[in-house]
Amino acid sequence: MPSVNCVRMKGLVDYETMMERQQAARGAVASGEMTSTVFFLEHPPTITLGRNALADHVLCDSAGLAKAGVRLLATDRGGDVTYHGPGQMVAYPVLDLNQWTPSVDWYLRALEETVIRLLDSYGLKGERIPEYTGVWVNGEKVAAVGIAIKKWISWHGFAINVNPNMEHWRLIVPCGIKNKPVTTLDTLLSKAPPMEQVVDRCITAFQDVFACDVIETTIDTPGDD
Repeated sequence: MPSVNCVRMKGLVDYETMMERQQAARGAVASGEMTSTVFFLEHPPTITLGRNALADHVLCDSAGLAKAGVRLLATDRGGDVTYHGPGQMVAYPVLDLNQWTPSVDWYLRALEETVIRLLDSYGLKGERIPEYTGVWVNGEKVAAVGIAIKKWISWHGFAINVNPNMEHWRLIVPCGIKNKPVTTLDTLLSKAPPMEQVVDRCITAFQDVFACDVIETTIDTPGDD
């Protein structure tokens, strides 16, 4: 049974800092120096452009973004434009998929299934929409999935909206999908669950879906909040 290190990162972690950490982890996992790892964290307000992003899916100019306190960055994951910020649980699995199933489709569905099982623990029915990635509840998107894979080592991952600033979502066309609204656990449950609890339940769901042993680690990120 594969082992996975689940790392909880405290504070708000700068997006570019996390990109560098993922790249270092990817190299270490590929060389066998590091076990497969999932990082759990929150970012400061950041809009990211995936490899397939269209510029007009950002609905605000640079001055407006600066006024809102939101950074705009290009990234190397797949997909279109998305938002990360406080109140959103982000998970970045850096996995050697050869230990599971070396298939992009299998991996995407496994990440979605992890979210669906987490939602089920709150009595919510998570749904897939065939032409898209991510997870919806009642036709509203609660979790986005955007990944990168090279030589079957994964990075990037998924994000679950717990109680982020929903005004920031108005700055973009989320994932380039114009007719699918975004929702949060705060809205769906009438009260946001504690972030630590969401991470706990996500780790449990991940362990079930990926049939792995879990090692848990917590690290502080001074200077990144």
